[in-house]
Amino acid sequence: MRSAYNRPMAESFMPWIDNEVEPHVRGFLHRSAQPNGDGLVLTHGAGANCQSPLLIAVGEAMCDRGFTVLRCDLPFRQERPHGPPLRTADRDQQGIRNAAEALRKQISGRVFLGGHSYGGRQSSMLAAAEPDVASALLLLSYPLHPPKRPQQLRTAHFPQLRAPALFVTGTRDGFGTLDELGAALTLIPAKTELLPVQFAGHELLTKKNRDELPRTIADTFSRFVEGT
Repeated sequence: MRSAYNRPMAESFMPWIDNEVEPHVRGFLHRSAQPNGDGLVLTHGAGANCQSPLLIAVGEAMCDRGFTVLRCDLPFRQERPHGPPLRTADRDQQGIRNAAEALRKQISGRVFLGGHSYGGRQSSMLAAAEPDVASALLLLSYPLHPPKRPQQLRTAHFPQLRAPALFVTGTRDGFGTLDELGAALTLIPAKTELLPVQFAGHELLTKKNRDELPRTIADTFSRFVEGT
């Protein structure tokens, strides 16, 4: 079921709420003028929501390349407008699963999961547990470990990942260096690729790259999933 979601929006996407599932699916749907049949669920980090500049920009860029994009709030953010998730991983993954099913009803092709930081981590954990949930992953600033605590790696599920995964990370990201992330990717048996973003931190977008980077991500992911 769709209903109004009172947030500012551009003409290229529309509010989306599905109250017929629990947790609900709430966010915005980007429809391409020239759809390629594939779709992408995009979720946000622990301190943000689906209105983050990065998610909007990537959603628009992916839509320009033919993808239908569902950019949505995770369940923890639907329940609390501010603050980090508090032991809500299972529920947040259920929310991602529901979003994937909602998007599947709108398209004829493949469903991909993507997310920034926490959202990407939860998407990858869901994909590791349920291989059929997504055909590939777009992981923006994967939080490999807490800042300054490199021994606390968040890679326990990597050996179970069967979905191809594109990792996009800033060269100044405190949640993991390029070398650390590169080593971690060897644990994943599926196809992986690492797209470094020069001079960027965990948020990825900077004043210098905010126009080019979303297009680069969309182009790289489009090429990455060809033939998957």
